[in-house]
Amino acid sequence: GDHAKRTTTVDMQKPLRNYILQHYSAREAQEMEEDIVEVTSMRSEVERSTDASEARRDLLQRYFRALCVMESRFPISSEREHINTLHFTWYDAFRQGRKVSQQNIHFEKAAIAFNLGAVQSQIALSADRTTPMGLKQACGAFQAAAGVFAFLRDNISMKAAGTGNNSTIDISVECAGMLERLMLAQAQECFFEKVVADNKSLLCSKVAKQVGTFYEEACAALLLPPLNQHMDRTWVAHVQLKAAQFNAEAYYRAALDLHDKDDIPEEIARLRVGSSIIAEGRKQAKGAVVGPLQDVVTKLEMNINRNLDRANKENDRVYLMRVPSPDSLPPLVGAALAKSTPAVDVLDATKEKMFAGLVPDSSAKALSKYTEMVDDIVRTLAERLQQESEIMRVKLKEMNLPDSLRALEGSTSLPDDLRDDVEAVQIDGGPAGLETEMKQLRDLRRVNEELLAQVEKQLEKEATEDAQNRAQFGTRWTRPQSSTLTKTLHERANRFAVNLKQAGDSDARIDRTIRDNMHIMGILDTKPIESALPTLGRPMLSLDGNEDQIVGALRQNLSELEQCASQRAGLEDMLKEMRRNDNILPKLMTTSGSYEDLFKKEIGKYDLVSQEISRNIEDQDRLFQQIKMHNEAFSSVFNLEDFKLQQEKAYNQVRAAVQKYREVRENINEGLKFYATLQAAITNLKQHCNDYVMTRSIQCREMMDDIQRKIAGLSLTNNNRHSAPPTSHGSQDSSYYHPTASGPAPGYAGQPPAPPYYAGHSLPGIPPYYSQPPVHAQSQHPAHNSNQPHSGWQGQPAPQAPAAQPGAAAQPPPNASVGGLLSQIYRHWGL
Repeated sequence: GDHAKRTTTVDMQKPLRNYILQHYSAREAQEMEEDIVEVTSMRSEVERSTDASEARRDLLQRYFRALCVMESRFPISSEREHINTLHFTWYDAFRQGRKVSQQNIHFEKAAIAFNLGAVQSQIALSADRTTPMGLKQACGAFQAAAGVFAFLRDNISMKAAGTGNNSTIDISVECAGMLERLMLAQAQECFFEKVVADNKSLLCSKVAKQVGTFYEEACAALLLPPLNQHMDRTWVAHVQLKAAQFNAEAYYRAALDLHDKDDIPEEIARLRVGSSIIAEGRKQAKGAVVGPLQDVVTKLEMNINRNLDRANKENDRVYLMRVPSPDSLPPLVGAALAKSTPAVDVLDATKEKMFAGLVPDSSAKALSKYTEMVDDIVRTLAERLQQESEIMRVKLKEMNLPDSLRALEGSTSLPDDLRDDVEAVQIDGGPAGLETEMKQLRDLRRVNEELLAQVEKQLEKEATEDAQNRAQFGTRWTRPQSSTLTKTLHERANRFAVNLKQAGDSDARIDRTIRDNMHIMGILDTKPIESALPTLGRPMLSLDGNEDQIVGALRQNLSELEQCASQRAGLEDMLKEMRRNDNILPKLMTTSGSYEDLFKKEIGKYDLVSQEISRNIEDQDRLFQQIKMHNEAFSSVFNLEDFKLQQEKAYNQVRAAVQKYREVRENINEGLKFYATLQAAITNLKQHCNDYVMTRSIQCREMMDDIQRKIAGLSLTNNNRHSAPPTSHGSQDSSYYHPTASGPAPGYAGQPPAPPYYAGHSLPGIPPYYSQPPVHAQSQHPAHNSNQPHSGWQGQPAPQAPAAQPGAAAQPPPNASVGGLLSQIYRHWGL
């Protein structure tokens, strides 16, 4: 039934506001007004108690958290300096005529917690337990109710007791404990219904036995003071009969299992016990229990007696075996599946923002001092723990433990930094991938060579065409010779050719380095790399055969040391957790004694952890002495010094391989960067050559047109839109470019050369890409015969660049000055 506590109306608004005005300020009273209104509103809703169960549960949880916040800020009592006008009045849930008033916030909290447990049980009772979902909901709500009543018993009941007999029995420690057992019994009953529905016959007896145990515990509390004079007799009778029902059910279910195993004598004995339990239960509850429970018990009694009759007949006719006495049977054991759900999560007020701005100055200063003291203690203890862990790590490393034991199992490992280096190499492709990188270098060099060959061929073709026209037309062919214009272009091409030659030499040196050092670097392709390391073998000759004993003792010591370290980590976590939960503000704000006494008492909490830390360190020291002794024996028997030398040799081989790989890889990367930069420079040169050839093609066509007109006897006056006649040399200078005597134009001569292929400092084992200074570093303008193509590029199998055909060149607009257009083009490409 509904056993919630009832209350009377309380006006909290005025007392709370007046207290803030008196002890803080009007400004803070104004800032807290919203919180005051909210808590007053919640109290009014609690008084009405008309909400649905779930909404009321949420309201009670919110109001309880608000009371926790108020507890540390508003001292409520009859004292003059406290809030002495607030009286909380509540009726006993089981004696509705009895009411009690207290000026005690714990009394209010206890009543709210009681009602929260009651509403959780109402939610459970209203669930439809004929469906799996309803059964689960009921079980969860009963366990939640049990958790709330346990919280009431452990945290509030004693504080709510008041002075003398000034409290209600329903919120006493005894009643809260009884209600927790009652809720657990009903939750366990839900589990019983579940295992029966799932036909888990082996569990049925154990689960039923625990239901009976929970009901027995609740009944025991009901039969003792103060509850024996307080609760209605129907309560006691109901709980007694429920205990009898499920104890008998446990024996009935156990007998069913025994029958399936053909253990008829014990089945009979179990059924007899079940029958006597249920008969005794019915006798005790006679007249006090009616309705569904009575029907269920009657049906169970009939099933037990029917099976007992059948089993007796079978034994009398077939088995003729002696039935053991009930006292000789092993007792049935329960399986507790139901557990109280901790209420601290839903009732925790640490995250509540209500009244957060109210902290008395004296409490704030005291809290700051206490916090410093605690921080100092925690920091000192934590540093001691960390220091001991570091000492353990260093000592083990000095003894090569546990690596030497792992090596004995064939499980060696690299030092962390070296393993990281090897992993980086393997992710990069490893030595096996260097050939792919070298192929990329060769491909890039070939592309650059082909581009340069196209440049040389283009310039050679243009020079050949110019020489042919000069031979054909003689003195009438007045434009500058190609060799006077292409000197800078040829110089650049020659410098690039020298760069490519030197880069090729560097590529060959890298290739040789890879081949010569592959026997060193090849270990890096081993996966896992640990398989290339030496392992520790057992001694060839054993004098006394105690190797296994030595290894076993050492392993045992290390295992204990690991437990020691794990315990230290747990102690450190415990310290942090204690520090996080160490909130003495409520005590500071309500204490009537000195702060120093309170500090001394509260800091005493850390003494236990400090003692545990000292014990842990003593255990570690003792273990270290044993490990040292056993490790000396281990080192001697297994010749560990030789193994260490082999291991260090293997480490050095891996380090050397990593170093050599990095050297090679860095040189390859330099080469890739060089070829990419050079390709951009040659492409730029090729574009300049294209511009030059196109412009010379336009000049060629116009000069040939001019010569043809002269041959045909055309008048100079009809040729205003074309270039001046060859006889007027002063006007030709504006149309046909003649290089100045000062040297090549700055547009080409000033072009920065391509960066050297690995021009930086050389790495060990890998010569630099330039074994001698590059050509362009010695002379900016080397001598060059413009009539001969660069000898280094004769016969290059380069793809033919499409030559600019005379008819394909773009024609200038009819009214444009050809001389002006050509001058602009020459200036553009720096001639």
